[in-house]
Amino acid sequence: MLRPGLLLDRDGVINEEIGYLHRIEDCRFIDGIFEMTRAFARRGFALAIVTNQAGIGRGLYGLDAFETLMRWVRDTFAHHGVTIDAVYHCPDHPSYGIGAYRRENSWRKPGPGMLLQAAADLGLDLAQSWCIGDRASDLEAGRAAGVGTLVLLDRSVRGLARGCAHWVAGSHSAIVELLEIDGRPAVAT
Repeated sequence: MLRPGLLLDRDGVINEEIGYLHRIEDCRFIDGIFEMTRAFARRGFALAIVTNQAGIGRGLYGLDAFETLMRWVRDTFAHHGVTIDAVYHCPDHPSYGIGAYRRENSWRKPGPGMLLQAAADLGLDLAQSWCIGDRASDLEAGRAAGVGTLVLLDRSVRGLARGCAHWVAGSHSAIVELLEIDGRPAVAT
């Protein structure tokens, strides 16, 4: 039986965007992230992180640093009562990647590859799933994968607003309000 998933971008949604985050000591979680993800988990959503990581492809840090950070992130979420079921990343960049990382890849957002892999691995019903990102490319990936509810996190906005075929939320608490409307609202029209 398929279940809904919460597909989260990392930088700018889970943690503050600092540019090529790869060290634990530089990670600052965005207020409300743990409460928001708990609200989804209580409703039976699987949780996955889907993140472009061109810093690996550009040679700014290695895969080991990324994996160490992500183990710590998952452990921190677990400490707050939230299980992150999977983490997907794409180190490739078509222009700035070095060596084998300089290529087009359907996993790199706005491509849907990471989201489709999460659906296959976790048994997700993408039509009942949510994708939350802070960039248009995050929502484009969700749309291309067939995710039912797309949310742009824009912390310069107050509350909730409807975008063109997506929601705009100014905070994680606004996303929880949206979730509580009926659990899995249809895409805004």
